[in-house]
Amino acid sequence: MFTGLIDDIGTIDRIVSTEAGRELRVRCRYDELTDGESIAINGACLTVREHGAGWFTVAAVVTTLERTTIGDWRDGARVNLERAMRLGDRLGGHLVQGHVDGVGTVRETAREGDAWLIDVELPGALQPLMVPLGSVAVDGVSLTVNALHDPHGIQLSIIEYTERHTTLGALRAGDRVHVEADMIAKHVARLTAPHLALVAGGR
Repeated sequence: MFTGLIDDIGTIDRIVSTEAGRELRVRCRYDELTDGESIAINGACLTVREHGAGWFTVAAVVTTLERTTIGDWRDGARVNLERAMRLGDRLGGHLVQGHVDGVGTVRETAREGDAWLIDVELPGALQPLMVPLGSVAVDGVSLTVNALHDPHGIQLSIIEYTERHTTLGALRAGDRVHVEADMIAKHVARLTAPHLALVAGGR
């Protein structure tokens, strides 16, 4: 479990194909990781395979590659990092599982006063889970939905601190991002779906 508050921005310095999957070596500020612990990379929960002072490796299997942008990553890419939260930690963001629900596409970005606005087009199944001022994780960052522009898109408003301490400030139109909907919204949608289907059927 994560909070969506980014610990560090890492840099991928090696990508190889192994029996474990697409293996990434990431340079970071961490020097106290343990093998087997969970870490979120751009919001995707992965397992530390090996580590040393200032680096660690993870591997993405085929199902992860199908649901994320990890297959497109290259050497030198900068990524948002967050270690798993501990019981008793402050929950400064929102509950984030590290399970990418879909890949969104940045439509446009714009500066408005002191805010950096990002419009993201979502896969259709995610839009019903979005509410104005609700929570969403984009590339692992806990954010607030600023507005719903149409049936397929959301607007995010990024504060200066987030812009400096994550990779979101570098996003441009056409970039693809990981999106995780609010966990509570997903459970509510799942639980109410059969009842809504009965209502729609006139029963």
